[in-house]
Amino acid sequence: MALVYITRHIPDIGINLLRAAGHTVDISEKEGVLTEKELLSALAAKPYDAVVSLLTDSINKDVFAAVPTAKIFANYAVGYNNISLPDATEAGVTITNTPGVLTDTVAEFAMALILSVAKRIPEADRFTRAGKYDGWAPELFLGSDLKGKTLGILGAGRIGYEVAMRAHHGFGMHVIYNDIKRGEELEKQTKATFKETTEDVLREADVVSIHVPLLPSTKHLINAERLSLMKKNAYLINTSRGPVIDEVALVDALKNGVIRGAGLDVFENEPALAKGLASLENVVITAHIASASEETRNKMSEIAAQNVIDFLNGETPENAVKQ
Repeated sequence: MALVYITRHIPDIGINLLRAAGHTVDISEKEGVLTEKELLSALAAKPYDAVVSLLTDSINKDVFAAVPTAKIFANYAVGYNNISLPDATEAGVTITNTPGVLTDTVAEFAMALILSVAKRIPEADRFTRAGKYDGWAPELFLGSDLKGKTLGILGAGRIGYEVAMRAHHGFGMHVIYNDIKRGEELEKQTKATFKETTEDVLREADVVSIHVPLLPSTKHLINAERLSLMKKNAYLINTSRGPVIDEVALVDALKNGVIRGAGLDVFENEPALAKGLASLENVVITAHIASASEETRNKMSEIAAQNVIDFLNGETPENAVKQ
């Protein structure tokens, strides 16, 4: 049958699915992301018919040229900004992704970040583990309540919608949002108010949660000027893509009390952090794990594998990206 290369080990369910379909599967043995040189060398080693790539792989014309026999790259990710679609089109390569599967998981994680930073849970955890806790005190780690506060959603797609649902129905928050189009269902289900601009959301919200794709128009969507518009007691949450925030500007804002706190699962130059970010107490930082539930990662593996199987069977994969 076909030869399939996977650039990093993914949950076994997808690997087993490919092998059960009769395909030979090779998997990178490196614990970590392949360098560009390593990736090109691995792909050129055999006449692979398909490649399962990850969001951490940079896929461009050089990669396609290294394995001209592979006419499908199945991205193990919802996004595909790591892949040059024009280069894929020129090389005649189909690109697929794994959309929809992680919506609830990421929405839950966004709420976890909101709660963690607003209730100062990581700070209190570090404090207690360090042996500094010597008894209850009336002003120890005072945080913020969510009920009655305003949540601002930037990007009201599937994940933004689910965050709004949880915040409104679960915590009694008011919802405002900005997107390229009105969300009638969002407004119906949460009584959300549409705002014409990003600036309008930033000025009014007590918590801002970002759910936009990474595009030229959204890079540094949140910069020093826009941070200055936020309330001094506001929190900024990002589970979308790191570069939508100017991280240096955010560090300055957190240091200088421009905003009260932040919760970040993604970073501008992953895995590196902006200087000074890790030492700040008023930011919760996690390791790009918003979709890291067993259920979701298994489903992503299954979908990516099925995309490959369908393509190799001469069918159009359900999750083919429009090029």
